[in-house]
Amino acid sequence: MAKTRIEYIDAMRGFTMILVVYSHVCIFCFGDYFMAFNKVLFLLRLPSFFFISGWLFYKVGRIWDSLTVRQVISHKFMVQIVPTVIFLALHERTQFFHQLGAFKGGYWFTFGLFVYFVLFTLTAWLVKRRRTVVFLFSAFLISVAAYWYDVSYHRIAHQLGWGREVLGFLGFVTWRYYLFFVLGAMAKKFFDRFLELTDRHGIQFTVVVLFCLMAALPVTDWWSWAYMRFAISGICGMVMVFTFFRKFALWFTKEKPLGRSLQYVGTRTLDIYLLHFFFLPEFLLTYRDLLLSRHQLWMEIFVVLVLALGVLGLCLVTSYVLRLSPFLARYLFGVSSKDR
Repeated sequence: MAKTRIEYIDAMRGFTMILVVYSHVCIFCFGDYFMAFNKVLFLLRLPSFFFISGWLFYKVGRIWDSLTVRQVISHKFMVQIVPTVIFLALHERTQFFHQLGAFKGGYWFTFGLFVYFVLFTLTAWLVKRRRTVVFLFSAFLISVAAYWYDVSYHRIAHQLGWGREVLGFLGFVTWRYYLFFVLGAMAKKFFDRFLELTDRHGIQFTVVVLFCLMAALPVTDWWSWAYMRFAISGICGMVMVFTFFRKFALWFTKEKPLGRSLQYVGTRTLDIYLLHFFFLPEFLLTYRDLLLSRHQLWMEIFVVLVLALGVLGLCLVTSYVLRLSPFLARYLFGVSSKDR
């Protein structure tokens, strides 16, 4: 049976992938994480992406027995880990083993997502009753612990010994985003209720106001305050993005050029993520001061967006060529024969 896809969900996934490339242009090409409005986009980009990842992962009616657990984890290992290890080795070459810390030379996202799949799958298998409460509570605790560990690392690292190397390899600091993954899965589980809530004008207004408030608040060293800002802005941001794409779903159908383009990007997110590091024009770092000295936000946005779309185009062309080979499609992008 063919999978039924919701077009605005695929379009939203494509949009968030564009934001990822946009952010990496800011970081790797101009060395400024907060330029070109990225300071605000950063608050909603990854929460929205992991929300969609959780939404797509959750299957209504799936029975979580030991066989399902093994199948899911082995499949996700082939799709997430094997291609990422190959691309990390190709990109880093002689520095491969030095890039196995928390952020994996930039490739932490797919490693982290695999961990989320494992955490969610094992929780579903082990917990038989009140799963929703356990999912949400455990995701919150994991997210808080990971955030606290990140901000406290330099103070406690010497006490952990070799444990910090293990936590680094597992990318524990990135587990803070597991909260949004679980929220995406729960939104899928209670989809009708989620739609009913997000359709309410009062909730929409509150979400926008809260997001703007969190974006305007200063960043402080008080970790609990910083975590509150991170969590609230992330939840509000992902709800805003979802509501926008659903409200204007007719813009994002395959009959519209914008919708068709975003959906195609949305079905190639793994390919783009794995490939885009090879195409980022890092030589532009020498022009950073020239661009930022103008203090013109819209010029920054235009330059970064054009570069991001250019990198995106190169990724899609390369992906298309590589996918012509079943062998390369399988081991570089985790594409099975039934998906072709």
